[in-house]
Amino acid sequence: MLRIFLGAIFAVSLLCTSHCKAQQTSNISSKPLRIAVAANFTPVLKILLKDYQKQTGIKSQIISGASGAIFLQIKHGAPFDLFLSADSLRPAQLEQAGYAFKNSRQTYAIGQLAFYSSTHTLPSIEQLPAALLNSLPARFAIANPDIAPYGKAAKEALSHLGLWETYQSRLIKGINIGQTFAQIRSKAVTHGIVANSQLLLNNLSGVMIPASYHQPIKQQLIIIRASKQQAAAKKLSDFLLSAKSQATIVSYGYAPKKELKAR
Repeated sequence: MLRIFLGAIFAVSLLCTSHCKAQQTSNISSKPLRIAVAANFTPVLKILLKDYQKQTGIKSQIISGASGAIFLQIKHGAPFDLFLSADSLRPAQLEQAGYAFKNSRQTYAIGQLAFYSSTHTLPSIEQLPAALLNSLPARFAIANPDIAPYGKAAKEALSHLGLWETYQSRLIKGINIGQTFAQIRSKAVTHGIVANSQLLLNNLSGVMIPASYHQPIKQQLIIIRASKQQAAAKKLSDFLLSAKSQATIVSYGYAPKKELKAR
């Protein structure tokens, strides 16, 4: 009887231990993956995350904003697991400063620019410089070139077209490309330069700016070294870099990564 009693206690103990471990694992996996993402890529990421959750069961939380602001938040200890930037400079700086998980920095998208007007039909890219000089809009919206990667590229494109000096006094500078797009779409500003993906996502028409007019908008991600969910973050990184996800990203107005290699 004693042997049976002790055996029962041992079995219950094992069951409790197994249950507690399973509960701990469940608690860890139930925590959402915190993804800090540049404003331009947020709508596409939301679409991709639906498939990611179906495949992995991992839930996620999106924190969207300007890449520069997120960069500073990470340096001040913000509890993010992944950072999807609109450029390559800030992920590289975070990597060099020891904030990134080793070898996690990857290019996940190549941004493209487009001229957009909420009130006028724009001519072809070849005719556009003359049209914009002949009929100067009172205000012209771009993202801030000093803090926003898409703004920096917009400045380079306007300089390439010989329009930068003329347009400087007319510029309305958004904190990020999301704010710039909202300003033009609401007609608070009638003309400007936006991300091509914003037009495709909203079934709007604009004029694509050739990639040769500006430096590549190479958007990179890193896994934050302080993250307690590095395995889940690595799964998401691999998912975003997969052929299927890359095809989806390109379908929403980003350039294929092979074009970057060709230049």
